[in-house]
Amino acid sequence: MQKLRTRRHAQVLIIGGGINGVGTFRDLALQGVDVALVERGDYCQGASGASSHMIHGGIRYLENGEFRLVQESVVERNRLLRIAPHYVKPLQTTIPIFSTFSGVLAAPMRFLTHKQGKHTERGAFLIKLGLSMYDFFSRDGGTVPRHQFRGRKRALAELPRLHPGIKYAATYFDASVHNPERLTLDVLQDGEKAGGGMARASNYVSFLSPGNAGAATSGTGTTGTGTTVQLRDEQTGEVFDFTADVIVNTTGAWVDLTNEAMGAASSFMGGTKGSHIVLDHPELLAACNGREIFFEHTDGRIVLIYPMGDRVLVGTTDVDADMAQDAVCTEAEIDYFFDLIGHVFPGIPVDREQIVYTFSGVRPLPRHDATQPGFVSRDYRIERRAAAGGAVLSLVGGKWTTFRALAEHLSNDVLAELGMERKVSTAKLAIGGGAGFPDSEDGIQRWIKAHMSAGRDAARVTGLLTRYGTRAEEVIRFLDADRAGAPDRLLHSTRELSTRELEFMAAHEQVGHLVDVLIRRTSLAFRGLVTGELLNEVADILSGPLGWDAARRAKEISHTQEVLQRFHRVQVHSLVA
Repeated sequence: MQKLRTRRHAQVLIIGGGINGVGTFRDLALQGVDVALVERGDYCQGASGASSHMIHGGIRYLENGEFRLVQESVVERNRLLRIAPHYVKPLQTTIPIFSTFSGVLAAPMRFLTHKQGKHTERGAFLIKLGLSMYDFFSRDGGTVPRHQFRGRKRALAELPRLHPGIKYAATYFDASVHNPERLTLDVLQDGEKAGGGMARASNYVSFLSPGNAGAATSGTGTTGTGTTVQLRDEQTGEVFDFTADVIVNTTGAWVDLTNEAMGAASSFMGGTKGSHIVLDHPELLAACNGREIFFEHTDGRIVLIYPMGDRVLVGTTDVDADMAQDAVCTEAEIDYFFDLIGHVFPGIPVDREQIVYTFSGVRPLPRHDATQPGFVSRDYRIERRAAAGGAVLSLVGGKWTTFRALAEHLSNDVLAELGMERKVSTAKLAIGGGAGFPDSEDGIQRWIKAHMSAGRDAARVTGLLTRYGTRAEEVIRFLDADRAGAPDRLLHSTRELSTRELEFMAAHEQVGHLVDVLIRRTSLAFRGLVTGELLNEVADILSGPLGWDAARRAKEISHTQEVLQRFHRVQVHSLVA
């Protein structure tokens, strides 16, 4: 934050710290551009943190005729498996199929009109055709096996809890990202390091419309030329001017609202809400047998069930979003999820007591008028308008899988505005802790053994490698540094964090609030592991490096409880503060 206040001009200002904004920040920093990024909340707090945790080619986009997007997506999926292996992993996926030729006549109409019409189930013939096309797009540089078909008998031998009425099961590979928030943070830190001080980013800094800004502080930073905007530090309330030659609007579903705040209303967006639930359900977990179950529900919606560690993720819905309302998982959506589980695993009961976490986000989709949500394009485009002193580029659309290619495209447009040439490609550049990450299970075990010590066992090292990739070496050095006789110790409330690791996060990962650690720096909230003891202990430890007094500490605990209950249906009762 201090770097923004002291140097108040950049060639490029990016507004929005989701994966696409952060990816563009990294790309521009690598080109030597003086770039700044601001995010009104925490990084990856919006739609980027509410995804289905998949890195996939989008087989269902073939039905929409989005062949360019599918090809780009499978190429980028394969690429992320190579350049971000610490977070992006192969995901075996099985499609249960209940008919052979169903949907053959309806499919052309869906393709031509992008409307569901009367629902007709997609049968084995259509799915086989789609998977064959999917394999074709994956043929160059592929790192995953081609699809396989199984008859009923073999399918039930592999997944015996599937609905006994299935006729076939098709299995193929995509990829998953179990730590999207940490991958976003890795991309951000790569950008900061590449910029050599020229690239700076801050969360909890909002862009203000002129009418809401109030009086800006004068400060001492250089203002420069270009378009002037006003920014507000959400932690202190300070408002200050900032100028940039090019402004990049990557605020996702809020793109139109951001443009309106800049005095240039637009109507590019038409986002849809997607919700998910996370279950602590050992029986369902075992039934998945390590695979994602990806299928068509009775209403034609493509949905998924898949294991993430010792939890099961179930999603997703796709309904038009009301931007005036919080994006939260509703009771009706939970009923829908239970129904879809019963559709493929009819013998496995599930109830609300097994839900440990819910989350929802608004997809940054283009305005779609009469087109049904499921058929809205997942591709992206860049809208340009001239502004006083420069230009504004607005990103419309985009998906997790293609963030690197999208960032390259958006950066090329920015470079053209600045009259600069690309210096380096990110296509083969390892991301953060993916650099030097072991390429085999044996290699991972050797890495873990090499970093064990008297006070750090294999489980602890494994946790660090999972959370940081090879950047765990930097964390371990911090943990082991002499701190005036105050050695590192594991927390009482969880074996997954230590006092010094929390201090590392506070010093190096732009932690603004207690909730940032529980939801986005770790997966403790996602897995339903937040307790009152944990809230108090983490707040105590963060209070020192973040300068929280007793009142602020209590406020942080209360805020975390509110966020968890309001947005994630998680109730945590704090201990005595």
